[in-house]
Amino acid sequence: MPHRIPEQQSPPEISSRERIAIFSALSLVLLLASLDQTIVSTALPTIVREIGGLSHLSWIVTAYLLATTIVVPLYGKLGDLFGRRTVLQVAVVIFLVGSGLCGMAQNLPELIAFRIVQGLGGGGLIVTAMAVVGDVVPPRERGRYQGFFGGVFGLATVLGPLIGGFIVGHTSWRWIFLINLPFGLLALVVINRTFRPHRQPSKIQIDYPGAMLLALALSSIVIITSLGATFAAEAPVSLFAFALLGAVSLASFIYIETRVPDPLLPLSLFTNRSFVVAAAIGFIVGLALFGSITLLPLYLQIVKGLDPTSAGLHLTPMMLGVFVSSITSGQIISRIGRYKIFPIMGTGIMTVALALLSMITVETSAWTASLYMILLGLGLGMVMQILVMAVQNAVAYEQLGVATSGTTLFRSIGGSVGAALFGAIFAYTLGENIKATMPALADTLSDPAAISALSGAAKATYNELFVSSLHPVFRTAAGAAFLAFLLSFAIKEVPLRATLTTEPSNDPLQMPRDATSLDELRRIVSRATAKENRWHVYELAAKRDGIDLLPDEFWLLGRIGEAGGRANKDELRKRLGPQETRQPRPFGRLEDAGMAREASGGFVELTESGKALYQRLLKQREENLAHMLADWDSNEHPEVRALMREMAQSFASSPPIKPSAGAAVTSSASTTR
Repeated sequence: MPHRIPEQQSPPEISSRERIAIFSALSLVLLLASLDQTIVSTALPTIVREIGGLSHLSWIVTAYLLATTIVVPLYGKLGDLFGRRTVLQVAVVIFLVGSGLCGMAQNLPELIAFRIVQGLGGGGLIVTAMAVVGDVVPPRERGRYQGFFGGVFGLATVLGPLIGGFIVGHTSWRWIFLINLPFGLLALVVINRTFRPHRQPSKIQIDYPGAMLLALALSSIVIITSLGATFAAEAPVSLFAFALLGAVSLASFIYIETRVPDPLLPLSLFTNRSFVVAAAIGFIVGLALFGSITLLPLYLQIVKGLDPTSAGLHLTPMMLGVFVSSITSGQIISRIGRYKIFPIMGTGIMTVALALLSMITVETSAWTASLYMILLGLGLGMVMQILVMAVQNAVAYEQLGVATSGTTLFRSIGGSVGAALFGAIFAYTLGENIKATMPALADTLSDPAAISALSGAAKATYNELFVSSLHPVFRTAAGAAFLAFLLSFAIKEVPLRATLTTEPSNDPLQMPRDATSLDELRRIVSRATAKENRWHVYELAAKRDGIDLLPDEFWLLGRIGEAGGRANKDELRKRLGPQETRQPRPFGRLEDAGMAREASGGFVELTESGKALYQRLLKQREENLAHMLADWDSNEHPEVRALMREMAQSFASSPPIKPSAGAAVTSSASTTR
């Protein structure tokens, strides 16, 4: 590992009320930050109609995506260095400042600049919210909370266009940004009052030069893809300058990454075929997704005459398709243990959907276009989360963290480039078509208000030109998707790690995140053990060891053992839950078995037999976790052994509940005890 990771400890106990407050606040800021990736898509025609800039409207989306992409790899390390509460609060403040400025923007350049500010904060919210889970939640519950955050992110992506259309249809487009302020301030107050961060000193080395050079290289690439045609015709010197800046920045970034001790994107990753193929496909997926959601609302509103709310409604099926197929494919993979077929099918479906979109006409109904969008979403969902799964399954433990964040980084880069590139192709083609067909109106039609004023034959001609200008965009996207289809055959299907084949996918849209290899391993183990049938597992453990204890007695013994062999009975009763949900006399049964006895002051303590059994249980759990992590050779990594000890000592934060008669058993003996 490039830097030492100290042994982790369980987070400090916080009350249920405080935990609910913290996660409500985190969910709110995460929802706002992820909504802003897609919420503006249906508002774009309204925004440019009011402040101008039709030819560069894609930058409203691109600016936010680009800023988020650049800062995501930094926020995780900044949180380790300065504390997650401080970093989270700073990110919220930056996001709110950017939101307020966006709501007051008077022209397109201002809005683009303020969207960058907003993205610098939004990227921190998305990453830090995931990291906070480790600060306030015991290991055994982290998978559930991380999965919940993944669901919030996915829901925001699905609902963004619809909510944006609703806001624009009923009030000013500025409220898309201003609505963040009251909710963000509320979240900031709650986080400040309830979040007590759990930090341990660690040696963190942040690759600031790499981050700065990557930002310069990406910005140059996006500027060239967006404005290259304009520069080539009007300012070739500027085009050359940005091309030179991009080339020098990229070359310098590659050089720096070979020299810094903890690189942002280790070049050794590119020797791994699975990572290279996944990164390339992920780039194309991001390009197709965000390029499409930038331009399709324009078609629906300008050509089909839909209001923003209706346009959002027609765009929602595409995002819903992503969500549904992503979850479904993940569940199927967890059962069959094979995954290569899904990227092949997904990229193939994407290619067909984009080819169909490249053939839409003025007469194509909005519902027909929506069907094509559903098909596109279904294809995208079969690819997105599986790429990360394939990479995690193919890399060594040392590269688990950077490989995961690197895969999502390339998808984010693809989104930034796609929105800029598709917007540029569309704007250039439309401008040339207007000059060739309606030269007298060429200057006038750069004004959205003038477009809205068209009627009769002029409006019909403009609609034809508009739709024909979309064709090269989607043909380009279809070509890129077909390339991804061919690349998907090059995915090397490494058998899924046998000990973790039951890992559920509860991050369907793959939230951007930056984490160490240990963080990623913790996520995988937590998610793999989150769904176990605890009652059945404890029964198997008792039967295997010839011990006459019920599962809830086993659980009580573990809790007393964790407390040092002596615990308060009233506190344990609260954790057991109400009497109607648990078996009778758990303390009495444990005492009758000779494993515990009453102690003074309302306490209960383990007997010598109970202590010996607790140590055996700990050892068994460590052995089971070691089996789960065998593919990552934990013997070579002291921090992985520390993780096993930590999770072994946290059997379960909630007691096992006896399943109802006839309930299906979902666990297996290989699940951790």
